[in-house]
Amino acid sequence: MVSFSISNPNPLIQTIPTPNSSPRLLKPMFCFDSQKPKYFIFSDIINKFSKSNNTQYMNSIVIAPKRLPCKDKGREHRGDEEREIGGQVGNKQMLLLCGFGYWVQGFRCFPWLALNFHMAHNLDFQPSVLQLVQNSGNLPMVAKPLYGILPDALYIGGAHRIPYVSIGVLLQVLSWGPLALIPFVREALPTLMTCVLLSNLGAAIIEVAQDALVAEYGKKHKMVGLQSYTFMAIAMARILGNSLGGIILSRAHPRIVLVIFTSLLLVQLAISFATREDSLGLSHTMDHDPRKKSVLDSIRLQFSDLLAALNDNNISRPLVWVIASISVVPILSGTIFCYQTQFLNLDPSIIGMSRVTGQMVLLSLIVLYDRFWKRISMRKLIGMVQILYASSLLLDLILVKQVNLKVGIPNDVFALCFASLAETIATFKTMPFFVLIASLCPAGCEASLIPFLASALCLSSIVSGFFGIGLASLLGITSGNYISLPLGSLLQCLAALVPLGWINNLPPSGPIVEQDRSMGGSKRCGRIQRAGKVVLNYHLPYGGRF
Repeated sequence: MVSFSISNPNPLIQTIPTPNSSPRLLKPMFCFDSQKPKYFIFSDIINKFSKSNNTQYMNSIVIAPKRLPCKDKGREHRGDEEREIGGQVGNKQMLLLCGFGYWVQGFRCFPWLALNFHMAHNLDFQPSVLQLVQNSGNLPMVAKPLYGILPDALYIGGAHRIPYVSIGVLLQVLSWGPLALIPFVREALPTLMTCVLLSNLGAAIIEVAQDALVAEYGKKHKMVGLQSYTFMAIAMARILGNSLGGIILSRAHPRIVLVIFTSLLLVQLAISFATREDSLGLSHTMDHDPRKKSVLDSIRLQFSDLLAALNDNNISRPLVWVIASISVVPILSGTIFCYQTQFLNLDPSIIGMSRVTGQMVLLSLIVLYDRFWKRISMRKLIGMVQILYASSLLLDLILVKQVNLKVGIPNDVFALCFASLAETIATFKTMPFFVLIASLCPAGCEASLIPFLASALCLSSIVSGFFGIGLASLLGITSGNYISLPLGSLLQCLAALVPLGWINNLPPSGPIVEQDRSMGGSKRCGRIQRAGKVVLNYHLPYGGRF
C-alpha cells in the first residue's frame, strides 16, 4: 500500500495521507485564516490531482488556529441575551417595587387628612390634643440613622433591603388596618396614638430601606438620576392624595379613606414578598468571617465619623442655625386646623386643595432654586426666606381677624390660596442646608451625616410643635375660644425673626461650588442629588398641615 502527500504551495493547507480505498472524488474543506477568523468556507472543488493504479484523491483539511470562534460566539451571544432579558426583568421589578413604594409613601397624606378630620370632628379633640398627636407621632422619624445602620449589619434571608421594606409595610398595615376596621381603636386616644407611632415607625423603615435600595441599584447598574424619579412619584402622590382625600371626605366617613389606604398597603406588601433581591442583581453573600463588624461596631464607627464631621465649623454652625431657627418658632398647626374646620366650617375639599396648592408652590420654588437661586449668597438667600416665612405666619392673623372679608375675599378662597404657604416656605428653607451639608460632607460619612441632619430637623419640628402646644395652653385657646389666636400668630411672627440675629453663622458664599464640566457626574454631585431627595422625606410630617 502506497500513500503520499500532494505538495501545495499554500503553507496553511496541510495534506494528510489516507489509507488506500476505492477511488472517489472528495470535497476538500478550505479555511482561510484572516486577522479575525469567523467562518468555515465550504466550496465544491474537485480535486484536480489523480493517479492511476491505487491513486487516492487527498482530503485536504485545515485546522483553525487555536479556537473555533463560531461556537464560542454562539455561547457568548446566548449569554448576552440571557443577561439582557434578566436585566429587563430586574428593571421592571425595581420600577414596580420602588416606584409604587415611593408613590404609596407620598400618598400617606391621604389617610392623615382623614385622621385629622376624624380627630377634629368625630372625636372633638381640643387643638392642643390634636397637635400633640400630630407631633408626637413623628418621634420614630428621629431614629432614621439607626434604621440605616441596622440593615447593613443584620441580613434577613440573605437580603438586607427588601425584607426591611416588607417589615415597614407590615407595620403600617397593622396600624392603619385597625384604625379603619375596629371602631374603639380610632375612638380612644391611647390606642389611636399607638397606631400613629407604629405607622410612622414603619414609614421611617421603608423610607430608609428604599433610599438605600435605589442608591445601590443605580450604582450597580450605572443608572444616574434615579432619585429624581422617586421625587416625582412622591410629589404626584401628595398632590393626588390631598385633592382626592378632600373630595372623599366631603362625601364619606373618614374610615372609607383609611380602608382604601390599607388596601394599597396590602398590594405593596404582596409586591415586596414577590420580589427577591437577587433578581435585581443585588444579591449579597453572607460573610461569616468572625472579624466581620457587629451591629455595635458599625454603630460605633458611624458615630465616630459623625462626630469628626460635626467638629468642622463649616458644617456645625449652619446645622445649629437651621435647627434653632425651627425650634424657636411655636407652631400652631393643630390650632389653625381646628379653627378652619370647627369655627369656619371649611369644606374638606378646600383644605385638601390648599395643600395641593402648597405642593405646587414648593415644586416651583425648588425649580427656581435649582435654576437661579443656588448661586446667590446663602446668607442673603436664607435671610430673605426667613423674613418671608415670618411674614407668611401673619396670614393666619388675617384669616382670624377676617380682614380678607373686608377686602372681598371669601374665607374658602383665602384658605385655598394661602393656608399652606407658611409650611411651604418652611420646607423650602431647609433645601439649601441639605445641599450645603452634602457638598461639605467628608467622603464615607454621607450615611451618617445626611440622616442625622434629617433626624435633627424632624426633632426640631417636634420641639416647635410642643412649644406651640404650650403657647396655645398659655393663651387659653380651646375649640370654643379662639379670641387669643391673633396674639399667638403675632408671637409666631416675632419668634421667626429672632434667628436673623445670628445669621452670620451661615457661610457668605453659595452652597454649591460649580463642578468642572470635564469631570461629569462627581461624587459631590451625587451627594447633592441625594440631599435634594431627602428634603421631601424630612420636613413634611404626615401629621402636620400638608
